[in-house]
Amino acid sequence: MENKKYSCAIFDLDGVLVDTAKYHYLAWKSLADELGFDFTIEQNEALKGVSRMKSLDLLLGFGGLSDRFSQEEKEKMADKKNRIYVEMIKKLKKEELFGGVTDLFVKLKEKNMKTALGSASKNAPLILERLDIAKYFDAVVDGTQVSKAKPDPEVFVRAAEILHIPCKECIVFEDSAAGLQAAKTAGMKAVGIGKKENLPMADLVIGSVDQYIPYL
Repeated sequence: MENKKYSCAIFDLDGVLVDTAKYHYLAWKSLADELGFDFTIEQNEALKGVSRMKSLDLLLGFGGLSDRFSQEEKEKMADKKNRIYVEMIKKLKKEELFGGVTDLFVKLKEKNMKTALGSASKNAPLILERLDIAKYFDAVVDGTQVSKAKPDPEVFVRAAEILHIPCKECIVFEDSAAGLQAAKTAGMKAVGIGKKENLPMADLVIGSVDQYIPYL
């Protein structure tokens, strides 16, 4: 995938720069256990890149509990899950940043490319602080700044707007189908992090973000 025309790299957070996805899973599983059903790692794949309330609806569906709770009850459940998750990521260590991430950021700066975070997480600032990587981003857009969740492209489009860069000049790094759909809808190049069979919409699939360095 040629890089000459790209001016900005936009990164999802969970599963792309750090494995906070495991903490999301453990927090959702804790809630599922309390509700009396098992929640598997395989089922958790469907929650990647999805908003908190939508994730709760999916979780309840897996447990056969759809339409069992009021909106108020569901909001309380989602808040409880988030509290469990936040307590976990408060203990996040710098060493949990995926290998090669800072190498890629350095290379992007050498190429005079802007960098942005485009994450559905409302806890992104805390995670960036714990990992000490906020300094690498020219813009940060998280779940507190957008009203529409992926696969809506709002989070990526907003990042491009803040940096005054056309969408067609942006590359998005994502590990979820919803995120890749958002990138493509925005007219951006989509780089999938993971396995090709799970990310058919990606323009390019690599195992980790640092594997993109040779394309720069």
